[in-house]
This record gives sequence, C-alpha cells and structure tokens, in this order.
Amino acid sequence: MTINHSNNTKESACKVTDEICLQDTKLPRVVVIGGGFAGLALVEKLKNKEVQVVLFDKNNFHQFQPLFYQVATSALEPDSIVFPFRKQISGYKNVLFRLAEVEEIQPSLNTVITNKGSVHFDYLVLATGTTTNFFGMDNVESHSLGMKDIRDSLNIRHMMLQNLEEAAITCDDNERDALTNFVIVGGGPAGVEMAGALAEFCKYILPKDYPEYPSSIMNIYLVEANDKLLSTMSDNASTKTLKYLKDLDVKVLFNESVSDYDGSIVTTKRGKTILAKNLIWTAGVKGQFPKGIDEKHVVRGNRLKTNSYLKVEGYENIFAIGDIAALISSDTPKGHPQVAQTAIQQGKYLGDSLLDIIKDKPLKPFEYKDKGSLATVGKRKAVADLGKFKFAGYFAWLLWSIVHLMSISGFRNRLMVGFNWTVSYFTYEKSNRVIIRNFKPITKSLSNEEIS
Repeated sequence: MTINHSNNTKESACKVTDEICLQDTKLPRVVVIGGGFAGLALVEKLKNKEVQVVLFDKNNFHQFQPLFYQVATSALEPDSIVFPFRKQISGYKNVLFRLAEVEEIQPSLNTVITNKGSVHFDYLVLATGTTTNFFGMDNVESHSLGMKDIRDSLNIRHMMLQNLEEAAITCDDNERDALTNFVIVGGGPAGVEMAGALAEFCKYILPKDYPEYPSSIMNIYLVEANDKLLSTMSDNASTKTLKYLKDLDVKVLFNESVSDYDGSIVTTKRGKTILAKNLIWTAGVKGQFPKGIDEKHVVRGNRLKTNSYLKVEGYENIFAIGDIAALISSDTPKGHPQVAQTAIQQGKYLGDSLLDIIKDKPLKPFEYKDKGSLATVGKRKAVADLGKFKFAGYFAWLLWSIVHLMSISGFRNRLMVGFNWTVSYFTYEKSNRVIIRNFKPITKSLSNEEIS
C-alpha cells in the first residue's frame, strides 16, 4: 500500500506546488471521481471510517437525473433537483471535496492529474457515469440536445419557450410548424417520460399561454428503433405506455431510426422526413472516463470491464462503479443495467469491500438485487414491474412519485418538489415559464423548395 506521508499539518500550511492541497493523513487515501448516485453511495458508506476520501467532480453539486425531463418542461426549477456536495458531506470528518476535472490517470504512479493539479491515491474509484451517444452522427449531435446534465434540461426548456414565442410571431406556416414540432428519439424511460410531459404541456399549458393558436399546432413525435417501448420492461408495461402516449396524442414511430438532422428537418433511415426545430436525443449513452486506462479493458458502450469485486480488469487498486462499470459474466453478458439502483448498490458494496481490503479480510462478490422498474407517462399514468407484480395506472404513478421524492437529496429539495407536484396535481400549473438566457441552436433557414 502506498501512503502519502508528510508533516503533521493542516490544509492551511500547504505549499504552492502542482499538487492539489489536501489535509495530511496517515490513513489510506481513496480518490473517488464522480459524485453521481454511485459515487455518493460510496462516500456515504466510507464516512467517518479509517480512510481519507477525496471526491472529485467538475460540478459542485449532485444532480438527480431521473427528473431532468421535469426541469426541461418547466415542471420543476433546477435548484430543486441539485444538491451541493459540501452540504452533502457536512459532518463527514474524513471526506474532502475538490472542484476539478480529472484529465488523466497514471496507474503506475498512483496519481490522477486534474485541471487544477495532481493527487496521489492508494485506491481509485471511477464513478464517472455516461454521456449522450449520438453514434457518430455529427449533424445530429450539432443540432439536437441530449439530456444528461441539468444544463441540457435548461437548454431544452429555453429552446422550447423561445421557439414557441417565435411561432407566435412568424406568419410563415412552414416555419411555424417547424418551431412547434418536437421529435424525441429513444423509447426508453427518459424518452417516454419526456414525451408524456411535453404532451401534457401541450394539452394544459399551451392553450392558456398561447391562445392565439390551437394546441393541435404542437406535434410530438417519439421515434423508436425497435418494435416496442421500454424494451427492458415487460410487455404489459410497453403496451400500457403506448396506450397512454396515444391518449395524449403523441405520434409513436416504431422501427425507425434517425439518420440525419440539419436543425430543421429530421430524416430517418427509411426515408421519412419530419419538419421540426426541436429534437431531443435520449436514444443512447456511452461511458466517459479520463485517459490512462488501457483500451483493452474497455468494452461495448465505452464501459470499463470489471471483475466480480468491481475491480477494473488489469489493475489492483482501481475500481469502477455505476454506469461506467461493466461486470461481464454468464448471468450478465452485457453488464448490469445502467440505472440508479445498480449504481447505489455498487457504491454501498464497494464501500464495505474497500474497508475489508484494508483490513485484509476476504471479499464477497457483488450481487445485484433487482428491485423492479418504474416509468411514468404523465399525471396518474405510470407502469411498474416489481418482480411478479406488474401493474399500471394511478397506483403505479403514486409509487413512482413516492420513490422518486424520497430519493432526492436534502429535505428542502424534497419539500420543494413535493409542493410543486401537489400544485400541479390539482391545477396542471407548472413553474414560471421564463427565458432567463438565450439558447442559440445551430440551424439553417427553411426554404419553400426544401419543404415542398
């Protein structure tokens, strides 16, 4: 074990070097990169234990990703689903947070290089998550928006509100259609939840805010490459979800995949074109992590291959958890599902395992316990797969609401979200629909020749 020894002084006595200033310690140092569900679950497990934990993240807050779509559609304000790391670790005597982006890992030197300096580690945990995967389609990436960051949600909100305002101004019918048409790519939980939220916005908010044109002007398309929605859930959940979306007038296109998008016209591989200046991409993700890991240990989806103890293949003191980890086995040939419950379970497991490693105790392999899946399509419309129990409707929606509300960090945030949901339940009213900064998409002007 490599321990970073120095004088017995506090942070205030640090020298100005290329190293990031940390409190001196004789304890093993665990560096955690990424403060998502997996990283925070690990930190929580290691709090006030006989280790020094250093958490790195490029943001100073944790983001509750399952509710990004509600921020995007003005149902929630962004500060209600983000929580500062320093507030989260307040009282954790052995945990330090540093706002920095890790750029490189040097395994042979037990060092990570950040944009603010370097840090030595005894154990390194990669919990860096995923980013949107556009599958090499540069045009689509340039002109559409993913939904993997709170800033993406705000960009979607501002894009939508700006385009609706532009639609109220223009006298060009083609331009108005493009500005009020929405295309969502991907029929997984994020896609169907976004489609449902947009459809409710169209049905209940649009007529009040924009009485100058009917809500029928706003068309919502959900494009799915397979022949069913929510492919990881049951057939019952898929069928019910499709019914709910059709009831909300969402146009679901199966066996279609987007091949190009210029900011105004969506083109599919089967030759279909859709006029739209709003394209939201939820069709795929890929792992993201700093350079320095041997590429032979990277598997499909740009994930890091681990053994049953979540140790990255080829390394003795580097671990991966959450969406970035791919525990490949006969039971999980594609790795575990990239969902919050997997990340939380792996974070808790690794916290216990690291303490056992330090104490030279034998380890137990990680075992994932599937607690079921939930997805919502709108108010009182949700689906649930809980083992043998598969149901939909009001009680599934109520369960989804309770589970997500209790999973949000911070009592104040839960209170804010709960209050907003209560108001919305009785009135369909959403948060203030204000444009506080301009979103500038890269688009080209439409011409009648292109549309005809």
